Amino acid sequence: MADGQLKVLTTLDHARTQWYHFMAIVIAGMGFFTDAYDLFCISLVSKLLGRIYYTDIASDTPGSLPPNVSAAVNGVALCGTLAGQLFFGWLGDKLGRKSVYGFTLVLMVVCSVASGLSFGRTAKGVVATLCFFRFWLGFGIGGDYPLSATIMSEYANKRTRGAFIAAVFAMQGFGILFGAIVALVVSAGFRNAYPAPSYADGRAASLVPEADYVWRIILMFGTVPAALTYYWRMKMPETARYTALIARNAKQAAADMSKVLDTEIQEDADRAEAVAAGGASNEWGLFSRHFVRRHGVHLVATTSTWFLLDIAFYSQNLFQKDIFSKVGWIPPARTMNAVEEVFRIARAQALIALCGTIPGYWFTVAFIDVAGRFAIQLMGFAMMTVFMLGLAAPYHHWTTPGNHTGFVVMYGFTFFFANFGPNATTFIVPAEIYPARLRSTCHGISAAAGKAGAIVGAFGFLYAAQDPHKPEAGYKPGIGIRNALFVLAGTNFLGMLMTLLVPESKGMSLEEVSKENVADDEEATA
Repeated sequence: MADGQLKVLTTLDHARTQWYHFMAIVIAGMGFFTDAYDLFCISLVSKLLGRIYYTDIASDTPGSLPPNVSAAVNGVALCGTLAGQLFFGWLGDKLGRKSVYGFTLVLMVVCSVASGLSFGRTAKGVVATLCFFRFWLGFGIGGDYPLSATIMSEYANKRTRGAFIAAVFAMQGFGILFGAIVALVVSAGFRNAYPAPSYADGRAASLVPEADYVWRIILMFGTVPAALTYYWRMKMPETARYTALIARNAKQAAADMSKVLDTEIQEDADRAEAVAAGGASNEWGLFSRHFVRRHGVHLVATTSTWFLLDIAFYSQNLFQKDIFSKVGWIPPARTMNAVEEVFRIARAQALIALCGTIPGYWFTVAFIDVAGRFAIQLMGFAMMTVFMLGLAAPYHHWTTPGNHTGFVVMYGFTFFFANFGPNATTFIVPAEIYPARLRSTCHGISAAAGKAGAIVGAFGFLYAAQDPHKPEAGYKPGIGIRNALFVLAGTNFLGMLMTLLVPESKGMSLEEVSKENVADDEEATA
């Protein structure tokens, strides 16, 4: 197809922005809304889990999850997500984007409910069943990454494709905020219905039996947005690029997009036949020399930058409750009852989401097709590095009374530039630069590398941030939060360097940027 593009794909590339684009954004975006809710709501309730199942009233401090349990509860969904990204990414290229899309949503709904219903007579039993179901919840969430990104990129026109994919991903911010709001409402309701003294004033009385319902309701509420969009996911037609370029049925692709775009698309018969016949010279696979030559550096770039980003991003998100406690923005645990602590943590997370996380996502939506992917990612990593250093270097200043608000503002800026930067662009770029038959697979590989970084952040930061002189009970001495922030600054700097390998795809069709319509002999002579 070096001599021209299929008419259906050209029509998609130049289509004006219309209703079906916004429907696709909402349908795909609600998956990410649910993903963010399910992944990050665990940080809102992990302190409560520690109080409920690991409190020893003989101790001066409320119970907390042991190190290995805390790491498992916070990280098991990420492990499932990594596996799901690889599996469903590959499956999306083999069976089609749409056919796999509905299954991931069903898995998320079932496992979200099951997580809240985690059963057992002992703490070990409850935690084991919770971790089991959160692994499979993560497995379903993992499928949403490559499939949502690929579907949106293949539906969009080339002029606003970046903004559309970014808008899908931006729903993560609302998911994080929604999780905090649900936790606020639920904890406020239980706090008023079942008043209790602080742990210092009444150790046993500070934990009312009804508190066990709080974390279960919060975890299960994630099923609501996912279930609401299932019908519309099933109504979406398969993407034209999968149908035409992988299933090799250009006529069917034209018919599907004619309905979607509400315009008649008549595909050229000769070109449709040429597509159906295929071309052996352009059928190289993921492990071929052709792929390494064309996209090997690209895969290194998309995997490494996403890996480095998520080390910092998930460290910040999953353990912001611990950082806020360290700087005094959340009172000491013993001065609150169990439900009050959930309320305080949720309020802090909601504030960060409103002031830093959500605005950053939508700045990306506004500027991605103006400034380009490369510039925004480079700038984001650079600013994250600067603000991490701004937190780490004068860390002792931020922990003194009167300076806590300044710390929260600086901390919020790291979220802003993560989202107006690499957290969005690392999701967008892999959905654009690879050929259609490998697009979902390569996005899944890139996303899985990111989740490997998230696992490093979730497990590593928990231990590394421990005070070197007075670690929490059950932990070994670490390097402290200040030095951990220096490490995260270095991680962001490495991400900035690896961004230099990322190609720019602004304003190009998917076939142009991936060179899918260029035969090997033409590329060699180009």
